[in-house]
This record gives sequence, structure tokens and C-alpha cells, in this order.
Amino acid sequence: MAALHDLSALEAAAAVRAREVSPTELVEHGLDRIGRLDDRLGAFVTVTAERARAEAAAAEDLVLAGGELPPLLGVPTAIKDLNMVAGVPSRLGSAAFEDFTPDYDDTIVRLLRAAGTISLGKTATPEIGLPCYTETDIGPPARTPWDTTRLAGGSSGGAGAAVAGGLVPIAQGSDGGGSIRIPASACGLVGLKPTRGRVPRGPLDLDAVRLSVLGPLARTVRDAAAFLDAVAVPQPGDPELLPAPAGTFLDACERDPGRLRIGALIDSPMEMTVEPAVRAAWEQACALLAGLGHDLEDTAPPIPPDAVPLFETVWSVSAASAPIPADREHLLRPLTTYLRGRGAAASGPQFAQALGMLGQHARRGLAASAHLDVVVAPTLAMTPRPVGWFTEGGDPAEDFERQKRYTPFTAMYNTTGQPAISLPLYQSPDGLPIGIMLVGALGAEQLLLALAAQLEDALPWRARRPSIWSD
Repeated sequence: MAALHDLSALEAAAAVRAREVSPTELVEHGLDRIGRLDDRLGAFVTVTAERARAEAAAAEDLVLAGGELPPLLGVPTAIKDLNMVAGVPSRLGSAAFEDFTPDYDDTIVRLLRAAGTISLGKTATPEIGLPCYTETDIGPPARTPWDTTRLAGGSSGGAGAAVAGGLVPIAQGSDGGGSIRIPASACGLVGLKPTRGRVPRGPLDLDAVRLSVLGPLARTVRDAAAFLDAVAVPQPGDPELLPAPAGTFLDACERDPGRLRIGALIDSPMEMTVEPAVRAAWEQACALLAGLGHDLEDTAPPIPPDAVPLFETVWSVSAASAPIPADREHLLRPLTTYLRGRGAAASGPQFAQALGMLGQHARRGLAASAHLDVVVAPTLAMTPRPVGWFTEGGDPAEDFERQKRYTPFTAMYNTTGQPAISLPLYQSPDGLPIGIMLVGALGAEQLLLALAAQLEDALPWRARRPSIWSD
């Protein structure tokens, strides 16, 4: 008999509606796995057990009352610790925020609750979400369940470890330079970065540079689509308004994507070397797409090398603008201090020019690739890195350079704002997950999901599970 954590989010919701399993059973099963396994994964920084139990009891009342139910009623989830949940400590991965508890919910938290999901707690993130790995001063590293000597990625590393370890079937993440897709690749998951503006970021949105978006980490494409249906709800005052798609994102997974023109990308504006196992996986993905009837052609990155220092200026100014109390600055990690120093050294005109020029490069890149339906690239240039690999030597500048070599493909699509999804199509010879990234046109999540579902059906990955799954 299948264990409850074998259920996808959609299967769990269907089982609740059919009264085959109760929300309380799902929540208790998740809490039990967190209690037994999370000291090996480092996925959660806060577990909200009693709150989750109360929400599960309320969900059971809804089921017994009959009538129309929320689409994901009773499905356990988790919220990244960069996003606010009223009354729950939000540490933002930093000792500087250890005693901060917000009195409001982020909009995405409210929307997920309205869809019926039940959060089991807050997942680990690195300090204010800056690095692409999750190691902090307030808890253990977030580790990939496929090899717990290696990192789960970041900055949604805790979310990735939680889903890949079978602690929850789906989790919320955010992505400002790859932070959903990176842990998806490192943990063998689906990670969806929606189009900029698709998912509301209110009520307090401090991302003036407009790089970051919110989205899911899931085990299946259809679960990711259902998550997007729940949270892609425009709100008054949203800075970017996208027209509502015809039909749901979940319905798009059942459509034939048709014969697509796909750009094959293996280059980056950053200096990097693609690991042989990663290159081989990308080549296999290209062959798979061609075998499904799609037309492939080589394509170039959407931004040139000249754009990299512009992105770094924007990223470091964003770090410098984080509201760290002056008497807490000494608690920051070396990388955060280094990036905040770089950002503080940039003048207002320099920041404005960098942001403007970055936008110009993005527009040129979008125009150059407008004839393509999708781009396929490796998600990362390397397999998951060992714990401590980024920080060994203690030089934050080298740490930052290693991050660029590790993830040279993801951030350019935060610059363009395009939707992108990482799929766990392949593994290295030693069993480490390798993600393949598909990038769509602005606003074209439905086509992207249709293609992703086609690939999932052609090369299923769900039966591949790390050894911790059976514990």
C-alpha cells in the first residue's frame, strides 16, 4: 500500500474530496516525517504543528459539510522563510532577524490558504535570499536528499529539501536569480518561475529591481500548474498586470503543445565550464525534444557579457537596500556584508544606469529570440555541490564567483522576466539529479507547461526517489 507521502498534491486533494484520507491524517504524516527526518535535511526552520492541526480540523469540517471545496483542500505545504506569515517568526535566514515576527500575511500565503493548503511551517533560506545555496548561522545547511553531504541549492533550498524528502508534496519558493530552479535541479524536482508579474508579491514588496517572482517546487508538472492556478490572482496595485490566460494552467498540461521551434542553449554570458554529465543530459534532452517532433536550432544567451556587471550592480544594491538594523549589521555573514558593501558603493545614478541598461539588454534579447517558442538549456552547470564548497577559504568574493560558475544560466531569465521551468529529466552516473530548463515567451506559461507535461509523460521521473523516501 502506498504511503501518504507518495501522493502528489493533486492526488492528496482528490483523496480528501473522496473522503479516502483526512486532512488531519495528511498533516500528521507530514509532521511525523519532519520530526524523524529533518535533522538530516535541514528543510525547516520553524514547524507550526498546532496551527497546522487546527487548519486540518477546519478542513475536515468543510469536507463533512459538503458543497464545493477549495481545489487543494487538506494538502500540506510549506512557506519559504522570506515570505511573511502572521504570527510566525520570519528569520530570513539571518541572525539579524531572529526575533522578528510579522503581523501580516503575504498575499501568496493568503491565496494558498484560500486554495485549501495547510502550511506545516517555514522552510530554510540563506541570509535574505542572496546566495544560490542554503547555509546559514541560524540552522543546519539544507541538503539534497539524494546525497546529504551535498547542498540542496538556494535560495529556496529548504523548500527543495522538504519536497524531495517527502515532507510535503509541494512548497512555495521565490526566484530572483534562479532560486526556485536551482534547488529544483539539485533536489530532482519541478521548479517553475512564472512570468514577471504573474503572481502577486504584496502587500509589502521591497523588490524595486523587479527580478524576483514567486512560484512552486513540486514533484510533478501538474502539481506545479495547480499551484500556479491557486496563486496567479491579480491584486489591486500590482506593478505588472498580465492578461488572464484562457483556461487554467492545469488544463494546459493536457494539451498537445504542437510542433515547436526550440532554441538549444549551452552558452552563458558568464565564464563557466559545463560538467560532462550535465552536458550529456542537455544533449539527451535536445534529442528527446527532436524525437517528439520539435524543431531545434542553436541559440545565443539573451544578454551579452557586458550585462553581467550591470546585473551584479543591481543585485548588490538590492542587498544593500535590505532593512538591516544598524545594531545588527555585525551579525551578518561575510557574503552579505560583501554584497551590501558593493551595493552601498554604487551611487544613485550608477544604479539607475545599470537598471536601465540591463532592461535594454533584456529587450534586445527578447527581440532576438522572438521567433522561438521555447529555449532549452541546462539549469545548472554542475551537479549539487558539497556542503561548504562555496564558503571554503573564507573569501566572500570567491564565494560569489563560485556561485556564478555553478548557476550561469538561470539569472539571465530573471532579467528578461520570461517564465522558466526546471525538469528532473536526468541523473549523473553517480545518481545525482540534473535539471533541464525550458524557457518560454513572456506570458506563455501554458505552452511551457504543455511541453513540460509532454516531456514528463515521455520520460517519467516520479518513480525515482532518494533512499530517505522509504524511511
